[in-house]
Amino acid sequence: MENLHQSPRAFPVLESIAPVVEHSRWVAFHPASADLCIERWGHLLDSVPTWKQPWHFFDGGLETVRWVFVLDVLNHCFWPDEDEPLWSVTYRGNEYSGYAGLAASLKRAMESGVPVTNASFLAGLSPGTLREILAGTGEIPLLDARLENLREAGRVLLARWEGDIVNLVASAGRSAVDVVKGVVDSFSSFRDECRYRGRPVYFWKRAQLFAADLHSAFDGRDWGAFEDIERLTAFADYKLPQVLRRFGLIGYHPELARRIERRERLPAGSEEEVEIRAATVWAVEALKKAFERRGAEPTSMRVDGWLWQLGQLEYFRKHPYHRCRTIHY
Repeated sequence: MENLHQSPRAFPVLESIAPVVEHSRWVAFHPASADLCIERWGHLLDSVPTWKQPWHFFDGGLETVRWVFVLDVLNHCFWPDEDEPLWSVTYRGNEYSGYAGLAASLKRAMESGVPVTNASFLAGLSPGTLREILAGTGEIPLLDARLENLREAGRVLLARWEGDIVNLVASAGRSAVDVVKGVVDSFSSFRDECRYRGRPVYFWKRAQLFAADLHSAFDGRDWGAFEDIERLTAFADYKLPQVLRRFGLIGYHPELARRIERRERLPAGSEEEVEIRAATVWAVEALKKAFERRGAEPTSMRVDGWLWQLGQLEYFRKHPYHRCRTIHY
């Protein structure tokens, strides 16, 4: 596969996704629905929560950069198997699941003196220690993969970045795109890439999310002061398509719709799965342009946050989300 993350070319995500949207046979994109969506739900754009949540760690300095990186190494795939309990953790008397549960477990570990941001600790992390960090009700999916990804993160930090992700972020200057490219180039677990009918496709979901999370955590200042944050795309996951399908912005071939309704797993990298993710990113760009026509100028990451927040409402859960066991989202 062409190694675009080492190339000086423009950020390749949208360019690589365009042919997927054009040639999709499982997923249809309906751009005319964008304006109707915003007329009904656009007023909630400003209600997207800030970083200041009880499960987020923030000390205003370098430790936050390190903590956010570890968070995004692990930030993927929270849905349980059929008949299995939803993984959740208790933090300060409250129960959290999904992403909030992951963040709460890492913050809980930090407060207990576990050096979860230390590269040497990560490189030598044992299965038992990770289970203790993530202890709660049920078991988080893909635990073995999460362990290996943390170990890889520690090894690479020690070998290439003097043991500190801060050095990678500093090397990018004020460029979110260069943070993304640096992370993708350095850590194999962040190489969210595939092929579609012989063409390379780049999503880079978690690598983009790392840059976006830094921007959010530091409120666009200090370690989050990126001058090109608007170049990031949506973070193609399994929750956004659920909302976009309810909007009517994307639609599924009847056979694919039946498979998703039956909660069948889609293979990672399959045509169906790649088309869903590509349509997700493309739809966010269409929504961003629709907002712009009304005088707003949100970034793609802000539109993504708006959709993700809408996805927590019962109205948008009419159809199940697509299921794909993967480390990429």
